[in-house]
Amino acid sequence: MPIDPFASPDSPRPRVPLKSEFASDPEMLEIVELFVQEMPGRLEQMHNSWNNNDLQALKRAAHQLKGAGGGYGYPAVSSAAAALEQALKSVLGGQSAAEMDSLRRQFNELSELCRSVTVK
Repeated sequence: MPIDPFASPDSPRPRVPLKSEFASDPEMLEIVELFVQEMPGRLEQMHNSWNNNDLQALKRAAHQLKGAGGGYGYPAVSSAAAALEQALKSVLGGQSAAEMDSLRRQFNELSELCRSVTVK
């Protein structure tokens, strides 16, 4: 049965737009816009991996976001992705209930940040 990442009561929070640190840089604007446009697809891929319990694919996606987030001016996305990647590395050896709860919280945090990215 797929895991519902939004089942925990601590997940839903009001979303605040997360602006790129490069929003005012005309040379970066086009690639930042592309990153933002691609975010729903990245997020869908992460959720599919989560729901299919494909933690290896989720770890790869988190690793990619860890690098890309900061490069496009979203250090909070990079930080949350790094935390999720590290948690996934720990959990892949064996999953305890406490580890899965922590993993779920980190997944939710990264998901919410990804939903919040905006160019300006």
